[in-house]
Amino acid sequence: MSGSIYDYQNATIKGEDKKLSDYTGKVMLVVNTASKCGLTPQYEGLEKLHQKYNSDGLEILGFPCNQFLAQEPGTESDISEFCQTNYGVSFQMFSKIDVNGKGTDPLYKFLKKSAPGLLNSEKIKWNFTKFLVSRDGKVLKRFAPATEPEKIEKDIKKALETA
Repeated sequence: MSGSIYDYQNATIKGEDKKLSDYTGKVMLVVNTASKCGLTPQYEGLEKLHQKYNSDGLEILGFPCNQFLAQEPGTESDISEFCQTNYGVSFQMFSKIDVNGKGTDPLYKFLKKSAPGLLNSEKIKWNFTKFLVSRDGKVLKRFAPATEPEKIEKDIKKALETA
């Protein structure tokens, strides 16, 4: 497993390879998402944060995942259309991945090891688990699925102020 988030790359929702090193010097909020979840309205808060802080260096990266009660059953095209139509999502969305189990995406192996959850558990408990990453690529904090994006704002501002 790599020592830096910048060593990973994933396919965007449009199928293009995207190196996370493209975000060097940016603060990232990495989120596993789902379109048919009780927490789906968090897309709205995530988009508001993106609009407010993107020009200051915040990048929100959404990773759809269908591992929690099959709440992301659609194709990449379905997901993209849903996010755009319902929430006006303009932040970067990626292709569907697994965040737990044998097929865990390497990026999520890294994130979970860098910032374990409750009782040091690495397992992602549900959709909309969030990881805040500093400008130098260090995982700063993990936020529970129920933590609304607005509640993360002060942590984001602090990360953005740190050079």
